[in-house]
Amino acid sequence: MTQHESKHMQAGVVGWPIGHSLSPRLHGYWLREHGIDGDYQAYAVKPENLKDFIRSLPAQGICGVNLTVPHKELVFPFLNYIDDLARKIGAVNFVRVEDDKLYGGNTDGYGFLTNLQENAPTWRPTAGPVAIIGAGGAARAAVVSLLESGVPEVRLYNRTKSRAEKLGQIYAEYYDPARLTVGDWVDLSSGLSDITLLVNTTTLGMKGQPPLEIDLSRLPNTAVVYDIVYNPLETDLLRAARERGNVIVDGLGMLLYQAAPAFEAWFGQKVKVDPAVRHYVLKGLEV
Repeated sequence: MTQHESKHMQAGVVGWPIGHSLSPRLHGYWLREHGIDGDYQAYAVKPENLKDFIRSLPAQGICGVNLTVPHKELVFPFLNYIDDLARKIGAVNFVRVEDDKLYGGNTDGYGFLTNLQENAPTWRPTAGPVAIIGAGGAARAAVVSLLESGVPEVRLYNRTKSRAEKLGQIYAEYYDPARLTVGDWVDLSSGLSDITLLVNTTTLGMKGQPPLEIDLSRLPNTAVVYDIVYNPLETDLLRAARERGNVIVDGLGMLLYQAAPAFEAWFGQKVKVDPAVRHYVLKGLEV
């Protein structure tokens, strides 16, 4: 019996609202698979109560939590330590408790890139420009992971251009400013003509949300199209891309891969992202 299995371990996901989260289903699967005496719950925490909740984790005996909307940026002041990658991304998606100290990190970029590499293995970061739709937390993780991997140029498109320009200013501190350009929303379609990868990081196209209206006619057939939305698993964007011959990557893998290193940090057990866990989590979308 390992040290991590010698006592009941408690972790969870914090958001507002939180009922939609598949993380309890995912982590619960791994806990059962490995016979770990542990639990993973969803915690509905209003933004104004986040400080008290996070600071109380050690006293509650909680070994760590994931953070989702709207807490990934709000949590920064309440932590003792934040790793360099999370600072660069500007968001924390998991917290680990150790010796009553709170450590913040970010695995979203790892999940984003690993999912891409697993499902589009012929894509190469250095092959050419990438276009990203959105300027929120997920876009931050995508931008950093792609620039770190060697993508020569990331083109950022957001309906509110000023939000994308703000990201450009932030990342000019870390990267050559010429590698991150901000385009006008109306020029999105024309900006796809030479890209190797198109990524939607917004909620447009998600179940219950407005569709993402985009003209793919100028997109090269060799480009990969990646949508981080996973409900529905095949969005209108992915279906349109598949029908014209593009390789597509859905968003479920990002959720699965970002969870694996956090699980290991809390419960001391390496886990695999395989078809069985993907199938099990997918079933949760049908409930």
